[in-house]
Order: sequence, then structure tokens, then C-alpha cells
Amino acid sequence: MLAPLSASAQPAGKVYRVGLVLFYYPVSEMAGLNPPHPHIKAFFHSLRDLGYVEGRNLILERRSLEGKLERLSDVVAEVVALKPDVIVSSNGLLTRAAKEATTSIPIVMVGNATPIEAGLVASLARPGGNVTGLAEDAGPEREGKRVALLKEIAPRISRVAWFGSKVAWDGDASRKHVQTAAQSLGVTLFHAESKPPDLTPAFAAVTQERADAIFVASTPSNFVYRRTIAEFAAKNRLPTSYPLREAADGGGLMSYGSSQADLWRRAAGYVDKILRGAKPAELPVEQPTKFELVINLKTAKALGLTISPSVLGRADEVIQ
Repeated sequence: MLAPLSASAQPAGKVYRVGLVLFYYPVSEMAGLNPPHPHIKAFFHSLRDLGYVEGRNLILERRSLEGKLERLSDVVAEVVALKPDVIVSSNGLLTRAAKEATTSIPIVMVGNATPIEAGLVASLARPGGNVTGLAEDAGPEREGKRVALLKEIAPRISRVAWFGSKVAWDGDASRKHVQTAAQSLGVTLFHAESKPPDLTPAFAAVTQERADAIFVASTPSNFVYRRTIAEFAAKNRLPTSYPLREAADGGGLMSYGSSQADLWRRAAGYVDKILRGAKPAELPVEQPTKFELVINLKTAKALGLTISPSVLGRADEVIQ
């Protein structure tokens, strides 16, 4: 009932074009009114609640790199050439490429960790260009807390594999905070370099370095391959920490991080404001407001771990 009422507030006969670009997931994951991708589904449903209905007053241009970095320039150029009213990007590299390709089309970023440091916006309060949206990271404390929670749940761990790409290991500021937190807890952190789609070398490094836990970095590829990582961890009886709840839902031990579904719902609000005439330069970049601690008790029992009542009491959800 809400969609028709909201839609009536839109200019009569106006059809908006929105470009949506993902880094890893194929276009099929974005297809339909209820797409398989849970975050995109939240985005679409929020757009619909705001009165934007595909086929009526909205054209969605779905594109994906499908994990192929060499396609970055071509895919972004293709979207820009369509002259959409707004471009929505799901990755820092995509946002940068879009910003370099156009200074006139508004860009709504979703989940870029450090937009100021990356040169995407001048400041969070006043972005100053054609980019605005949502930053994923609310500060280094989040990743440090994730290490502390993993140690609290599995107190005997001493060697933890940081599972992620070399680019993230070398250049991601949050990784340094993870390492600092690990050292304060008496934990050694080492790099298990991930090169998707072949995760075998990373898994081999975890085994060879005798890791007793895995800390999964917050990267798009790790979200895509979360079930593969969880299966490896279960097979090798390794406690594993993830940044997103979907991994814990899929069998991972625990997750702690911002709610991606919430970020994507809020991204729809940015699109709505821009389509109504707001300038991205004047729309403050927002940070996460909703964080989730999810514990998979079934996985914990399989690993022989007993989760303390104090930790369970802090959990937003406990999977039995």
C-alpha cells in the first residue's frame, strides 16, 4: 500500500534511471524484484517503499565486474554512457573509477571504508563533489573489538591467520589496528593471502603456519566465498571471525560488524534525495549506526567451545 502512495509524490510521467554496479556478484544476483543478493534486496525494497517501482517510474541498470578487475574501466564507462540520474557503487575501486569517469553524475557509495583517505570526499560533513553515501567503517575500534571477541570466545588461540588480499594487507588501515589489538592480547597475526577464485594457497598458508584461528578480512571476495571459508574452518576445527552476519548464518563461528542490509536500505534514501534535487556535495556521508554480534552456537559446540553467558548476553543473535 505504501508504494503507490509514495509514488504519487513523484513528478507525473518522470522515469528515473539508476545505475547499480557490483564488484563480485553476477548480474543474476541482482535480477528481479526480490534478488538473491540479500543486500540488494534490501535496497530494492527500500526504493519501492519510497515510491520507485521498476517498470513504472524506475529503470535499473545492473552491472557487475564479476570479480574481474580488468573490466573496471569498461564497465564503469558503459554505465556512465547511459547517463543515469544516479550511480550506486558497492566498492571503493568502483567509486573511484566512477568519480574519475564523471564529475556531473551523482554517485552514492555503499560501504567504502575510508572515503576521505581515499580521496573520494573532502569531508564526511560536506563531501564537496559528486560523491556521497555511506562509509562502512565507524573507526578502528570495530576491528579491534572483533579480535577481542574472538579471543574471548576461544581463549586458547595464539596464532591467527588474517585472511585477505595482499592489497588489503599492505594498505588497509584497519588491518594495522587488528594487529595492534592482537599483540595486546598476546596473539600473533600473520597473512594468509587470498587470491580468489582459487583459495587453495591461502588455505595452505593457514595450515603450514599452524594457525589456530582465522580472522576474515572485510573484503567483497571474502563475502562471496564465505561458505567455502566456513567449510575449510569447520573441517580443520578452526574458530573463525567474520565481519558480516551472513557468514555466521552460513556456519561460521561468529561475526561482528555493521549491518550491510541496513547500509543498503539507507542508500535508497540517498538515491531518493538526489532524485528529488539534493546535491551530493551537500549530503553528509553517514557511518554505520547498527552493529551486530552473531554467534553460531552449533558451530561452537562442534569446535568444543563453551561460550560464556556474558558473551551470549551481548549477542544480537545466537544460532542454535
